[in-house]
Amino acid sequence: MNNGILHLEDYMHFLQIERQLASNTLTSYKKDLTDYLHHIFEVQQLHSLNEIERTHIVLYLRSLKENGKSARTISRHISSIRSFHQFLLREKVANTDPSVHLDLPQLEQKLPTYLSVEELNNLLNSIDQSKPQGQRDLAMFELLYASGMRISECLNLNLEDIHLSMGFVRVFGKGGKERIVPLGGSAIRACVTYIENARPELLKSEKTEAIFINQRGKRLTRQGIWKLLNKHATTAGISKEITPHVLRHSFATHLIENGADLRAVQEMLGHADISTTQIYTHVSKSRLKDVYKQFHPRA
Repeated sequence: MNNGILHLEDYMHFLQIERQLASNTLTSYKKDLTDYLHHIFEVQQLHSLNEIERTHIVLYLRSLKENGKSARTISRHISSIRSFHQFLLREKVANTDPSVHLDLPQLEQKLPTYLSVEELNNLLNSIDQSKPQGQRDLAMFELLYASGMRISECLNLNLEDIHLSMGFVRVFGKGGKERIVPLGGSAIRACVTYIENARPELLKSEKTEAIFINQRGKRLTRQGIWKLLNKHATTAGISKEITPHVLRHSFATHLIENGADLRAVQEMLGHADISTTQIYTHVSKSRLKDVYKQFHPRA
């Protein structure tokens, strides 16, 4: 087991330095592979990494299923195990890769939660703009819905990234990849009001280029936005479980529903693969079915 853990540490170092993975991803890999190696060496009682065969991995995956792990979780474990064994083979720690013919479990496609146009309007209209915090929240949610950016991308925005007079925002996505996303009138007006009136009040004596800041003048956190969104959703009477990502889903779904080109939506969302964007066509079709069932006399 110690030998396995030693090579796991080497692998984690490789992921951190060579592939520059995020800390959350590294933690996930380490947990998955620590569990895997424990099962291989302590439960199945193998003595070296070179002894591992496909059947041993299958036994481990079966134990995950018996313990109630979802197909998505098992699929993630398989990806971790494959990547680890490829590393061992490449580093000549192992002679073969026993994970090479593993089949990924069939994943149930879960349609993303999104807000209807009416719910979205209720959310935005429920925000009290008499205080700087309210003007900030409106600008932030308008911007998230107008651009479809990820919450992390929104948090990392600086003043130089938003060009309100020209009507676009510069977004830095995964891997530092830059994209330009146009903004609509509502988002521009809300952002102008916030940046000119409310942000200076929140900034106080702090010096930061961050667009969205808390009442202490510091850059807003993910948890902070989550709490604010849930507070406003409750005020608006929205019963759905809502996260900042719901605004991204709403942006994409509403564009597709109104006939937007899939490639254009892919570009604005910053998806590397169009298959990721295609989930929103399923959402649109699902909504069409609901409308049909609700309104067709013979449905």
